[in-house]
Amino acid sequence: MTVRPILIAGDPRLAAPAIPVTVFDDELAALVADLFETNTAAHGAGLAANQIGDPRAVFVYDLTDSGTRYRGHIVNPVLKTSEIPETMPDPDDDLEGCLSVPGEWFPTGRAHRAEVTGVDMTGNPVTVEATGYLARCLQHEADHLAGILYLSRLLGRNRRDARKMLKERGWTRPGDSWLPGAGEGPAAGA
Repeated sequence: MTVRPILIAGDPRLAAPAIPVTVFDDELAALVADLFETNTAAHGAGLAANQIGDPRAVFVYDLTDSGTRYRGHIVNPVLKTSEIPETMPDPDDDLEGCLSVPGEWFPTGRAHRAEVTGVDMTGNPVTVEATGYLARCLQHEADHLAGILYLSRLLGRNRRDARKMLKERGWTRPGDSWLPGAGEGPAAGA
């Protein structure tokens, strides 16, 4: 298992839709292990393969919601949700962050309920149904694999603030990344 560098907003690999997995082998198992290791080192809730530069349609999640720990991975996920709100998200209850936008949090509207179907690293069917924080995470990671950063889901002043932040941090060019567990971390400019 290896902690891998996480790409930062502005890298075109984050905007490319993932490639479906067709080979279920030791290399895929190693990718899943690296995703878990990297997510843990970064103190994340989830991590998609394209965030570490791998184009395959895989994500992991590892979080606690209402006292229950949820940990798993999904290959070739298909997302279904309840209605996504079109109103301005609550600035206190709807904050969302991203390991590819390190150190930043913005109110983001998400559906209350989510269901993801796919397979595991051995090709066995997987279905995860969720509400709350886990539902938010599943939507966030499925978005990554569709080439969508959560910043593009922001509304009004939040969208303007995010654009300003990206420009101020210089996160508008390809190739920026950070390595979890190394130095001061991305919020300090690493």
